[in-house]
Amino acid sequence: MIKKNITSFFCMVFFSASFAQKNTDTIIIIGNKSITLSEVVVNNKLNVPVFINRIKNDTSFYKAFRNLHMLGFTVINDIRMNDADGKIKAGLHSTTKQIRSKNCRTMQTLQEQVTGDIYDEKRNFNYYTAKMYGSLFFTKDSICDEDNIVTGRAFNAAGKSGLEKNKEQLKMLFFNPGKRISGLPFISNKIAIYDEEMADKYDMCINIDMYKNTSCYIFTQTVKPENKSNVVVDKMTTWFNDQTFEVVARNYSLSYNAGVYDFKVQMEVVMTKFEAYLVPSLIRYTGNWKAIFKSRERGVFTATLYDFK
Repeated sequence: MIKKNITSFFCMVFFSASFAQKNTDTIIIIGNKSITLSEVVVNNKLNVPVFINRIKNDTSFYKAFRNLHMLGFTVINDIRMNDADGKIKAGLHSTTKQIRSKNCRTMQTLQEQVTGDIYDEKRNFNYYTAKMYGSLFFTKDSICDEDNIVTGRAFNAAGKSGLEKNKEQLKMLFFNPGKRISGLPFISNKIAIYDEEMADKYDMCINIDMYKNTSCYIFTQTVKPENKSNVVVDKMTTWFNDQTFEVVARNYSLSYNAGVYDFKVQMEVVMTKFEAYLVPSLIRYTGNWKAIFKSRERGVFTATLYDFK
C-alpha cells in the first residue's frame, strides 16, 4: 500500500508539473496567425510581429550559400541512390576543394569512390538527383566575377526549360523555403507558409534555447493534420541567433502528391561562422520523388564543408 501511495504521489507531481508547464505558454494572435510562446520567450519580451516580419524577409539563409562563391573550402560529398528496399544501387563519395584566386573559383577533386551506375560513359550523372546536387555544389570550369549580394536578387524560372528550369525551382525551394514559387504546377500557392491565407493551416510556436553554444529563438511551424493535403511544407524549424537574427540551422520537410508527380523531401542545414561570413557547414537531403516520364528516384546526399579560407 505504501509503495502504491508513493507511486501515485510521484505520478500526481509529474502530471501537475506537466500541466503547470503547459499553462505557462502564451498564445497570441497576429493577423491569421495563432502563435504559442514559451514562458522564456514571454519573459524575454520578444516583439513577435517584428520577429515574424524578420523571418518572412530573412536573407541570411540564402546569403550564406552565396558566401560560398567568395571563399575557398573543402567539402566531403556523399551521394547515394537507393532502391525500393533502401539498399544503395549507385553512389559517389568524394572530397573536393574549391580554390578562390583572382576573383575566380575552381574545383579540384582530391579523392573519389564510385558505386554502381552513378555516371554514364561520359561521366555525366545518370540520376536527376545527382545532377541537381552537382549543379549546386560542383564546378567544372573556372567561374569568375561573382558576388554575394542578395538584395534585389530574385529567382526566376521564366524563359527556362528542362534541367535549367528545375534547377531554378529547386533553388527557390532550397534557399527560400516557405515563400511563394511561380511556375510550379499545382503547388505555387501551397508553399507560402508565411502568407495570411496559409497561416491557419499551421501550428506555430516560438521558444528559446541553446544550439551549439549559441542562444537562439526557435520558430517551428507544423501543419495541422486536417490540412496535410493542402500544403507542401509539412514542418519547418529554424534556429535564429537571438542577437543577430541570422539563421543558425534549419530543418524542413516537404511533400506533395499532384498525380503527375509526387515528392517527399527532408532537409537539414547547419551554419557556421568563418570570420565575417555566415556559411553552411552541413547539408543533408533525403528525397523520394517521381515525375511524369521519369523513373522514381530515392536519393540521399550529405555535404560536409570545412577548412574555409
